[in-house]
Amino acid sequence: MQTVPVDLHPGKGSTYRVNRRHFLLGSLAALTPSPTRTVVVMLDGFGLEYYTASEMPTLKRWAAQGLFAKVQSQLPSVTNTNNAGICCGVPASKHGISGNSYLNLDTGREDFMQDASLLRAPTLFQKAPTQKSALFTSKKKTASLLNAGASLVIAAESPTPALIQRYGPAPDIYSAEINHWLFDAVIDHLAHRPDLTLFYIHTTDYPMHMHPPNSPESLAHLKILDAKLAAAAHVAPDAAFYLTADHGMNFKTRAWDLDKACAHRDAPIKLSISADRDKYPKQHLGLGGLAYVYLNHLSDESRVAAVIEKLPGVERVLPRTEAARLFDLPPDRIGDLVITADPATVFGTRDSETETLASTYRSHGSRYETHVPLIIYNNEKGHHPAMAYQRNLDLTFGLF
Repeated sequence: MQTVPVDLHPGKGSTYRVNRRHFLLGSLAALTPSPTRTVVVMLDGFGLEYYTASEMPTLKRWAAQGLFAKVQSQLPSVTNTNNAGICCGVPASKHGISGNSYLNLDTGREDFMQDASLLRAPTLFQKAPTQKSALFTSKKKTASLLNAGASLVIAAESPTPALIQRYGPAPDIYSAEINHWLFDAVIDHLAHRPDLTLFYIHTTDYPMHMHPPNSPESLAHLKILDAKLAAAAHVAPDAAFYLTADHGMNFKTRAWDLDKACAHRDAPIKLSISADRDKYPKQHLGLGGLAYVYLNHLSDESRVAAVIEKLPGVERVLPRTEAARLFDLPPDRIGDLVITADPATVFGTRDSETETLASTYRSHGSRYETHVPLIIYNNEKGHHPAMAYQRNLDLTFGLF
C-alpha cells in the first residue's frame, strides 16, 4: 500500500503515514478551485528528458509558480494506455486499455485498441456532464477512444472542411507542424468559445520519435509549442492548466519477433503482440519495449518462458496474474505472459527473428520511458501537495 507522510497536527510533531488515496480523497473537500475553465494538456512523448533539455520559458514559469512533480507513467508506456489513464483518472486495471493493440477474444484476432466501447471507466467529460467540453487531438485514434461525453471533438488528422477554411489545411500526421496547427485551433476556441469550460488536448509524438531532446529540430518544435501555451493562457486568463505526458523516448538497437524466435527454438506460441503497435507505423514500426505473449496451451508456460528469458535484451518474463498486479493492468486484456525489455530492445513483427535497428530509431513501451513531468498552473488552491502526485494519471484524479 502506497503511503505519504502527513502532519495532522502542525507544530506538535505528530506525523503519521496514511494511505495516499485516502489522503487525496480526504483533502478534496478543502479544495475550492477558483478558475472557471480547465485545460488538460497531454504532450505525447514529452518525457522528462525533453522537459529538461528545452528552454520552454512559459512552461518552466508555470512549473515554478504553480505545481511541478516528476511522476511515473504506466506500463506499458504507450499512448492509449496512458491517455486513457489521464483522461479517466484511473489506472488501466480500471479503465481497461492495456495497450495500443490487444487480442480481441470475440474474434481471436489482434485489433487496435481505439474504440470508446472498450473503456471501462468514465472520461473527464462524462464526470462533468453539466460542463460543455472539447477534445482536441492530433491523432484521430484518440478522437475515437476518448470522445465519450465530449461536446466537441476535433482531430487534426481528419479536419472538417469548416476547420480547413478557418485554420488552413492541417499538416501531415507525420510532422511536428500538426501539433502547432492543433494548438491554433485550441487557442481560437479558448478565445471565442467561453461556453466550453473543459478542454482535453493531445498531441502526437512523431517529433520525439524522429529527434532526440537536444536536437535543433526538437528544440524548435517545443519552442513553438511553448509559445502556443503562452498564447492559450493569454486568451484564457480564467483557465487552469493541467499538463503531463504519456511516456518518454529512447534510442533502440535490437528488435525481436517473439513468434519467430519461439518457433525456431521448439516453443511455438499462438501470438505475440507489441503493446506499441498502432496505425502510425512510420514513427515506430509497430515495435515497443513490452509485449504480450499468448500460448497455444497453458501447459507451455514454463517452456516458452524459459526460451524467451534467454533472448538478449529481455528483462523480465511474467505470468499474467503477476504482471496484472505489478503493473496495474486488466488481466483479461493482457497475454498469458508479459515480456519487458531492457533500454535498447523492442518487440514486434519482423521479417526475421531478430534485427539490428537503424542508429536513428527511437521508441518506447518499456519502464525506461516512464519518467514524465506533471505541471499545474493557475489553480493554486485547487491542487494537492506535490508529494501526492506520483503517477501521470494523478493529474486529473478528483478534478470532477
